[in-house]
Amino acid sequence: MPVHYPFSAVLGCQADDLDDMGLALVLTTISPEIGGVLVRGEKGTAKSTAVRGLAAVLPSISVYAGDRFSIDPADPSAESPDGPFGSAAVEESRPVRLVELPVGATEDRVVGSLHLESALSRGAVEFEPGLLARAHRGLLYVDEVNLLHDHLVDLLLDAAAMGRVSVERDGVSVEHAARFVLIGTMNPEEGELRPQLLDRFGLTVEVAAPRDPALRAEVVRRRMAFDLDAPAFVERYEAAERDLTARVSTARALVGKVRLTAPGLLKIAEVCAAFEVDGLRADIVTARTAVAHAAWAGRSEVTREDIRRAALLALPHRRRRNPFDAPGLDEDLLDRILGDEELPPEPPEGGPSDDSEDNSGAEGDRVGLDTPPPSGSGGSTSDEDGSTDQQPPVEPASEASAQPDGHSETNTAGSAGESVTAAATAYRPRLLTVTGLGMGRTGGRSKAIGSSGRRIGASVSTRGSLHLVETLKAAAGKQGARDRTSAKVELRIEDLRTAVREGREANLVLFCVDASGSMAARKRMAQVKAAVLSLLLDAYRRRDKVGMITFRGEGAELVLPPTGSVDLAAARLDEVPAGGRTPLAEGLLEAARVLQREHLRDPDLRPLLVVVTDGRANSKTHGKEAVRRSQQAAAYVAGLGVTTVVIDSESGPMRLGLARQLADHLGAEHVPVAEVSAEALTSAVHGFTGSTMGRGAA
Repeated sequence: MPVHYPFSAVLGCQADDLDDMGLALVLTTISPEIGGVLVRGEKGTAKSTAVRGLAAVLPSISVYAGDRFSIDPADPSAESPDGPFGSAAVEESRPVRLVELPVGATEDRVVGSLHLESALSRGAVEFEPGLLARAHRGLLYVDEVNLLHDHLVDLLLDAAAMGRVSVERDGVSVEHAARFVLIGTMNPEEGELRPQLLDRFGLTVEVAAPRDPALRAEVVRRRMAFDLDAPAFVERYEAAERDLTARVSTARALVGKVRLTAPGLLKIAEVCAAFEVDGLRADIVTARTAVAHAAWAGRSEVTREDIRRAALLALPHRRRRNPFDAPGLDEDLLDRILGDEELPPEPPEGGPSDDSEDNSGAEGDRVGLDTPPPSGSGGSTSDEDGSTDQQPPVEPASEASAQPDGHSETNTAGSAGESVTAAATAYRPRLLTVTGLGMGRTGGRSKAIGSSGRRIGASVSTRGSLHLVETLKAAAGKQGARDRTSAKVELRIEDLRTAVREGREANLVLFCVDASGSMAARKRMAQVKAAVLSLLLDAYRRRDKVGMITFRGEGAELVLPPTGSVDLAAARLDEVPAGGRTPLAEGLLEAARVLQREHLRDPDLRPLLVVVTDGRANSKTHGKEAVRRSQQAAAYVAGLGVTTVVIDSESGPMRLGLARQLADHLGAEHVPVAEVSAEALTSAVHGFTGSTMGRGAA
């Protein structure tokens, strides 16, 4: 059994002074209904080490011997597909499991599927439990959760919310409990989670390496001591680990007795409304976290400090308005809402208090977490999953968080003749795709053969989801040649057929942006940046990797190497100045170098090259020479066989049509910048159809 680094050694503090990561992990194990934890941070910040150490400090659980689904013997309503278990069934105690879900796991491995060995050897239909069944009453850990396929993330979060898994596939019909604490870790530089998935995590914390040299030295000292003699190092922290285990057990016993008063619940609602969070999930999670924090502190009633700590963990990731807004919480505003005074006592039963006309929310000594909010506080209505119509905010979240509808036009850059122009408002762009069928990781852009999507056929393979009908068809024609001892169909390995599915893949979207002086004319750069920003937003939603090259002056520059972090691309786009000559050939050749290098790193990641230019070419060489070199570079890029789109930034009544000529040399699709918008494309199609119908009628 592997020896994990002690949880208390990772945190570097006592139980009374946990940092945000340690506190979030502990609170979600005290009250699993909180919904799990997402830990975001740069590489090398002990995210995975802390999660793996957490399981060791959790109290053991009781299970039935041989039960693969780990139901609770003390729960008379619990049912296991391996049951029923009578009064004579043997019970045993075992540690809480930490189940790690690999990024490359298949759907049948996660939820379970037909037991192939039993089906092939005995013709029996048996269910092989998946990782969700194994994680029941334990921890399910997903490292690099932002790289997990979207359909698996949806499946995990649905199971975490419902507490059950239903499997209807391959002739198997099984339902079992799956209550676990979902913990995800990620490095934001490698890409973000979609906002709707981010919201499903109960708590989130940001971690970073300490900047204090003394603390960094202590971390290194402990790690080297662990590597030198792991058992001795773990023994040094046994007392601290036992104290944590005892305190978690005490808090679990107390959490059901903690009182969340009506004034406390109202204060939570005020905080969530002031920060303009969407829906009511934030209110529910904050309330549950505050109750768990009070139990962790040994209190029987939620206090102002409990609400403050809960809000700092439950709200930052729910305030994001678009993919490029950084998560965070204005602590000064939070303190102003909570005030300096402790929460007022709950009004006595039997009538309204002296300073309030309506005390309908203070019935009884304890307010349930599912108690409906008082009417008259915004007129919103909520649905079953906690979502709600938008409510008017109590007060603005902060001046810094306000997003203007428009942008400033031009700011002078450092160099003479250069300017930095902000992008105009982003919009929904048309879908740009790579031609053909790929085999890359699951995404939302181009067609691909993969593990998800509609079933279009079958293949001879033992990997992937079983295509039962095709397997039986393959075996049916061979039954006469096999010495069968019964009427059952005899299946062999060579009969296996797996499903071939057509879905969508993510791509590498490489932007090659003209930042020369001609782009600064007529405010073209604002329109170009709006188009690129819109395509970046689209790439974010479709799980693409993005990179960016700019060319101006005397050469081209890779301002953003291919990355999964679209936030970085948006930041680089804001900083791009415009001015100088147009070295188009250098830009295209730099794009070719980047594409060739990325193909060596990941051959399955198909690229989409987006060249944004007006087609002009001039540099320190003669004008005709610059044009000739750009044509040669375009022919070289075309020879790579890369799907390319030229976004034509030329505008005005007098147009040279050079970008269209460049598209011809590249073998690329030509798209005027005004038609990048999906709405503009739809209008153009409708207009063309209407004019054609009119001419036909005439």
